[in-house]
Amino acid sequence: MKQGSEAVNVPACFISNHEGFLGSIKNFIEDFVVTEIDIDGHLVKTEAATQTPSCASGDGNNKTSAEFLENSHSSVSQDADVSMEWGVDVPLPGLGSFDLGVILGQSVSEELEHFVLTLRDEKPPELELSLGSFADKHQRANVHRAVRHRFPFLMTVTIQPEIRVREDPDYRELSQLVKEDEAEDFFRFIDAKVRGSSYTFGPDDNKEHRTAVHHFLNRRFGKLVETKSFIDQGRTSISVRLRERGRPKKRTAEERKEEEVYTAFTLCKENLETLEAISYMAAALGILPSDFTYAGIKDKRAITYQSMVVKKVSPQRLAEKIAEFEKRGMRLSQVRSVSEPLRLGRLQGNHFDLVVRDLRPHTDAHSGVDKHTRLASLVKEAVENVKARGFVNYYGPQRFGSGQSVESDRVGLALLKEDMVSAVRLFFTPEEGDDPQNQAKRHFLQTDNAKESLALMPLSKARERLMLRALNRYGTGPDGCAQAWLSLPHSMRVFYPHAYCSRVWNEAVAHRLTTMGHSVRQGDLVRKRDGQNKTEDTGEGSAAQIHVVTHQEEQAGAYTLEQVLLPMPGNTVKYPENAMGTWYQERLAREGLRDCRFRVSSLKLNLPGCYRPLLAVPHNFSYQLQTGAGGGDGGRLRTGESLTLNFDLDSSCYATICLREIMKTDP
Repeated sequence: MKQGSEAVNVPACFISNHEGFLGSIKNFIEDFVVTEIDIDGHLVKTEAATQTPSCASGDGNNKTSAEFLENSHSSVSQDADVSMEWGVDVPLPGLGSFDLGVILGQSVSEELEHFVLTLRDEKPPELELSLGSFADKHQRANVHRAVRHRFPFLMTVTIQPEIRVREDPDYRELSQLVKEDEAEDFFRFIDAKVRGSSYTFGPDDNKEHRTAVHHFLNRRFGKLVETKSFIDQGRTSISVRLRERGRPKKRTAEERKEEEVYTAFTLCKENLETLEAISYMAAALGILPSDFTYAGIKDKRAITYQSMVVKKVSPQRLAEKIAEFEKRGMRLSQVRSVSEPLRLGRLQGNHFDLVVRDLRPHTDAHSGVDKHTRLASLVKEAVENVKARGFVNYYGPQRFGSGQSVESDRVGLALLKEDMVSAVRLFFTPEEGDDPQNQAKRHFLQTDNAKESLALMPLSKARERLMLRALNRYGTGPDGCAQAWLSLPHSMRVFYPHAYCSRVWNEAVAHRLTTMGHSVRQGDLVRKRDGQNKTEDTGEGSAAQIHVVTHQEEQAGAYTLEQVLLPMPGNTVKYPENAMGTWYQERLAREGLRDCRFRVSSLKLNLPGCYRPLLAVPHNFSYQLQTGAGGGDGGRLRTGESLTLNFDLDSSCYATICLREIMKTDP
């Protein structure tokens, strides 16, 4: 077994005892093709797409999915921090929401960056910059929104169809009264105009200073907002709320109609994360990443096909962008109107077309046997075993952030123990290397200075920047660190505790097979025979649907190992009523979670838990062993033995784990 970081959270326990073989995957992008299977059991890939193995050629300048993940699934109801009776302090979109290089063009974007540096360094009076002319009103709105979000201290002015920018004098005045990052956040809050929202400045115990802030806000924004001071834990702060009459003007019938538009399409992407593709499309269309919905997230290093729905964009408007998207490794097809968004988990699974290259035996035994004949025998035995018996349904290494010096499950453990300071410091643990991101992380851990670390952190690292901004505003103590976690969207916060629970599940299934064997035992959990299979990650499937195997059922062989479920820890699950139940108790107690409620109220996190099948079985499995050389990308030759595999897996099952069982090594 591979002993690197990728194998740490996936124990070396298998269901079959065949020998396996060595090989490598993802040598070429078309070696790993993933096609979503929709809720009706149909492949989302179109006939035309089937004939074209490659979606498009990307430009290679892609950001990682982590830089965009914080922009997905964000909503006020999930992520906001309630501030007294004044409504909701709205978490601001990450800077990755708007790609100025896409919206303005790279040359104009660079010119704008230079203009901003000139403003900050030289402060010349009445300096202006033209961003060019924009005939389309949607494009103009997108430019205004993106520039003001990225640079809150700028004013954007339309002299139709030209857009010009200059320094905002109101921002300059406010930044002399409050911290600069607070001034930026306040202007983003004003620009967003989210109904019922509020913005709270940091604690300020100087009454005269608070009065000056109140006077400025009422003088410059009195028609739009109202302000008040309130005391929380002995400290006084100013909260600002949008007035009822300061809400955006009533939408026209045309605008309301546009809000209700849903457009579905099939996305084929190459060498892109799902969330990375969404972020680019959102920037190009002038909408938020959360306006896109999808059934599941797909691999980056692969060609993938999946269904998506976008709201507020008509099929005609989306079709106008297709050629632009193709340049970034995305191809859109089957563009059509639908009546509702997609729901996460609304799929049956995924179909995989994989190629394993450079095949060779684990050992050089049987040296007298022809290599191809020996490999053919090893492959046939391995594939037939997995087709018949399945594989241990581990969570794959990507669930834990493979390759990181501190994996996500350790951060999740600290959050479950409500040790906010440790969780933040683990989050900022640097990797090897001296790139700007790791320099910023090291600086924070060494100095506790969030402001200086924020200045060092690259703009593309939106997650880290959101947390550093909150730490600068609220401090690096327990309360400040809690606020830092709250600055991330709910979907990102909950990822870390889920990673920890997934690690416990992986260890549980390995312990179950090692100590109790491959037979169904009394006290094991199975789903009731009349129950329906539920998707694992939605938390569906209550304890009432779970049956505990009796002694008589064990003796009669009433259930198979494929039907056994193991719980992922949470506050609604029941545990096995045998030695595994004790194992869970001792395992959680060992890390200080004996009395854990699997709720972190301060972060609005609730983990109900779920039941995951111990085994997964591939369906519609076929394979072909090939010998000899062939052409590759850019004229590169592909030599040696290769294995083509085609199979379906249920949702939340990992193809790399299936390959691991087949090959008896990490591919």
